[in-house]
Amino acid sequence: MTPLVAVEDLHVTFPTPTGEIRAVRGIDLTVARGECVAVVGESGSGKSVTARTLVGLAGPGAHVRAARLDLAGQDVRGHRPRDWRRIRGRLAGLVLQDALVSLDPLRTVGAEIGEVLTTHDIVGRRERAGRTAHLLDQVHVPEPERRARQYPHQLSGGLRQRALIASAIAAEPPLLIADEPTTALDVTVQAQILELLAERRAAGLGLLLISHDLAVVGQIADRILVMRDGEIVEQGPAERLLRAPTHPYTRQLLDAVPSASSRGRRLSAAARTGPGAAPARVALPVRPPVRAGDTVLAAAGLTKRYGEHTVVRDVSFTVARGETLGLVGESGSGKSTVARIVAGLLEPDAGDVTFEGTRWSAVAERHRRPLRRRLQVISQDPVSSFDPRYTVGGVIAENLDPGLTRGERAEHVVELLRRVGLGPQLRDRHPRSLSGGQRQRVAIARAIAPRPSLVVCDEPVSALDVSVQAQVLDLLAELRAADGTALLFISHDLGVVHHLADRVLVMRDGAVVEQGPVGDVFTLPRHDYTRSLLDALPSLVTAGRP
Repeated sequence: MTPLVAVEDLHVTFPTPTGEIRAVRGIDLTVARGECVAVVGESGSGKSVTARTLVGLAGPGAHVRAARLDLAGQDVRGHRPRDWRRIRGRLAGLVLQDALVSLDPLRTVGAEIGEVLTTHDIVGRRERAGRTAHLLDQVHVPEPERRARQYPHQLSGGLRQRALIASAIAAEPPLLIADEPTTALDVTVQAQILELLAERRAAGLGLLLISHDLAVVGQIADRILVMRDGEIVEQGPAERLLRAPTHPYTRQLLDAVPSASSRGRRLSAAARTGPGAAPARVALPVRPPVRAGDTVLAAAGLTKRYGEHTVVRDVSFTVARGETLGLVGESGSGKSTVARIVAGLLEPDAGDVTFEGTRWSAVAERHRRPLRRRLQVISQDPVSSFDPRYTVGGVIAENLDPGLTRGERAEHVVELLRRVGLGPQLRDRHPRSLSGGQRQRVAIARAIAPRPSLVVCDEPVSALDVSVQAQVLDLLAELRAADGTALLFISHDLGVVHHLADRVLVMRDGAVVEQGPVGDVFTLPRHDYTRSLLDALPSLVTAGRP
């Protein structure tokens, strides 16, 4: 049977003023009907460029050459834009990571799907609404007729992603290319999307799944290809590759996955004595013991309403010096609202926050200002919190003691960059020119510059590759041990929280449904909701890895 994708010796390069970037270097790739092939690797490995090249979207200025480049039996080398427009949607559907960006904000979901039906002459105008509702029902969108009349911003992240999949399969293409479709989703929504993709594969659809998460692809993939620096360094059946990887880079990716078993050990410094040996993890420095009464932050009865909707309901907790408190839950659970209240960026409608023995909530900002430097925030997208006019050095120096001389500030910036594993040569660059991992380290350097007693970490690693995530988690653990800094760590990734946190609060619909030591809560959960989160968590164990 003719494969849906047949690629031989594919090269993709991009010209630059100083030469060219070789994004993809001579790879071979096939995908058969009813097969799921996963391409994994870190940012910059070439996996997304490979996927987009298959639908003529390699990027401006890209030079593509291949000994063979067939899509559903059709040679697509030399295709012009109008040729690709006939192929996209009809032969191959594309699902991207951020559905809110991919969907037109000015059109309803129904109009978005309807455009595909019209472009490829699937149905007439009278049948379009019914066909759209049927497609949304196929991807398990509840109340499909009503949802079709809504705009993307009116849907949750999971519903938007399902709507994007409905649009991608509207013309019934034999191939679906999914580029990081679950990275930013909650664990339960992620499980639903993976189940949906598995259903489409079982129905005969060929699936090319792009991801940096080996645990996710292990749930669905038949074969896995590991890319690094534009090349495939290892490939094979999913179960074999996850159980017995042979390439050091694949083992590095596997070793960097946080879990209960990695607690107290570095994720980014694992070493092996042989191809089949378990990683010999290096212990993290021991944090200071948590002493009774040594409370940095106390929240009591926090409640926040927007109109008739209560987003936070009577939430209470404490954070001790040197302690990491994990706050988990799905999108809409209220955890980020709690973070904004703790940071003093949002006032509660009821309840109080006390920081270092001083009332922190429901007071004028001038009363918080003397302590503001003692409480810092690291967000998921640090670039949006940086002044775009500032260099890296300016971003960090902004948070230093204003009484320092220019020379002292420069010395402190270099030392802070060193502490987060960055060189002094980055001081004069702008954050937008850095990688995601480098930007997150700059955000950490800025946050620790005033030696705070508490750092609020709001999804600080959810958008990072697994190895960069490992480096950032190791760094946070080191800072906690060295300075006694407390962390309020907010995440929907239970594996990350299990690795890093001492205690955990589980939130649902604005309320805390379970809390306690992280080992107790995640090993013997008492609440059904906590159990459902844990059941939905993909792991290398369930993927077939011992």
